[in-house]
Amino acid sequence: MKNWYKNAIIYRLDVESFYDANGDGIGDFQGLKQKLHYLAGLGIDCIWILPFYPTPNRDNGYDVKDYFNIDPRLGNLGDFVDFVHQAKAFGIKVIIDLVVNHTSIEHPWFQESRKSPDSPYRDYYIWVKEPKSEKKERVVFNGIEHSVWEYDEMADAYYLHHFFKEQPDLNIDNPTVQAEILKIMGFWLELGISGFRIDAAHILTETIEQVHEDKDNLHHILNIFRDFQKGRNAEAVLIGEANVEYDKLKEYFGQKDRLHLLFNFMVNKNMFLSLARKDASPLYKTYKEICNIEPAEWVNFIRHHDELNLEYLTEEERNEVFETFAPQEEMRIFGHGIRRRFPPMVNGDRKRIEMFYSLLFSLQGIPMISYGEELGMGDNLALSGRTSVRTPMQWSNAKNGGFSKAETNKLVCPLVTEGAFSYHKINVLQQMSEPDSLMHWMENLIRVRKKCPEIGNGNWKTLTTNNAQVFACEAEWQDQKLLCLHNFGEAKAEVKIKTPYLKNAQLVNIFGDRVYKTEDSQEVFSIEGYGYRWIKVFQKA
Repeated sequence: MKNWYKNAIIYRLDVESFYDANGDGIGDFQGLKQKLHYLAGLGIDCIWILPFYPTPNRDNGYDVKDYFNIDPRLGNLGDFVDFVHQAKAFGIKVIIDLVVNHTSIEHPWFQESRKSPDSPYRDYYIWVKEPKSEKKERVVFNGIEHSVWEYDEMADAYYLHHFFKEQPDLNIDNPTVQAEILKIMGFWLELGISGFRIDAAHILTETIEQVHEDKDNLHHILNIFRDFQKGRNAEAVLIGEANVEYDKLKEYFGQKDRLHLLFNFMVNKNMFLSLARKDASPLYKTYKEICNIEPAEWVNFIRHHDELNLEYLTEEERNEVFETFAPQEEMRIFGHGIRRRFPPMVNGDRKRIEMFYSLLFSLQGIPMISYGEELGMGDNLALSGRTSVRTPMQWSNAKNGGFSKAETNKLVCPLVTEGAFSYHKINVLQQMSEPDSLMHWMENLIRVRKKCPEIGNGNWKTLTTNNAQVFACEAEWQDQKLLCLHNFGEAKAEVKIKTPYLKNAQLVNIFGDRVYKTEDSQEVFSIEGYGYRWIKVFQKA
């Protein structure tokens, strides 16, 4: 179905952390297949799977050493195909990570590249005899890596790496490398996937001035990817990770001939700034900027497997978010990020959790949730770096949270075992038996979102109000109109909506923080602190 993604609900997961079927302490594709009934019950349409390729695992699988196989800890290609087939039977599509900005240092391409300047693989990577010291490229893992150039003794040259030094950057401008990437895409499309999340698209398409001084950025690479994808599977989708300034975003969409969707980092960080300030103004300001970007389509999210990235906020704004949601230094990472899941940031406050996810599902584009968000899972700050938010899924209060039957010391990652977010208190089995659980609330939110196709298909815009605490938006499609209100403040708000269509309308509250009666025409709405309302608008005859 063309443009199926416009009303999709994406669920992000890491196979190794989801469910262990063979009892070795590591999640696997057989385990993921066994949990498809659970995901279908939630109502999600699409699974985005983190990298599952063979890897030395320096960077959670993003250091790939074989693009055409499965990490043997997770299963084999037969298990993968079986999983994809079963997912389709449940009506669930599968998207995988296309990690081609870099490889592992152990990839055969790199090992051949370093052997000789005459190697056919030498130009698969970016080598220089001596970096120009006056030009500083961006270091992604600031504080861990201090340069993007690493000297290799065998090659007697420096290679480029924006991430860890164990992840050398590919030379994307090399046509032979481009052909290799298309082979990778073609292989996985043939195995039944429905698209790719393109990792680090903002770095993939950057021109390295030390190497290509007179070249524009390499966004045309995305045209090559899109043309190939259309030829192999016209219904597949390309989603980009590009955390860049407003004026650079349009380049990733082109003229609808590059990426289908981008993750909406600007909205994400300004949602948190608005929540910290109890003021919707930062979010309004963001939409003023991105609503002018055509033909933009977005994936919205609250948290994912990396840090909450506050880059491109001002230092003052970033400090406001830090002070509210990550007051301790151990909660921060890379100087610009927060390594926490959302529920602990708000001390498990159900009102703020519900309001924030209701907002997420009402925004222009499509929503993505990460595994365990439907439960309100927490983090483990005792773990290093980003691992704090990558703890195993909490299925029950049994041993190892029902994730694995292995000995606890063999688990791929320790579970959250203490405090309000431990698996003893927060798990699937427990929430299934509680009608008012967050999981049942999230299931209802997903059902409501699917009944509102005007958000994904229609004209979406923000609305002016008289109250800075409240964010108001509307979506209209095929004579259907939806009004959504979200209160960022803890105080009750009276909100006047300045739009003419409310004067002759029947208003039906279809979702909210409490039961609101069906109302006749009105322009002033009452909304509780951290409250939310979804209102269908029907014009009277």
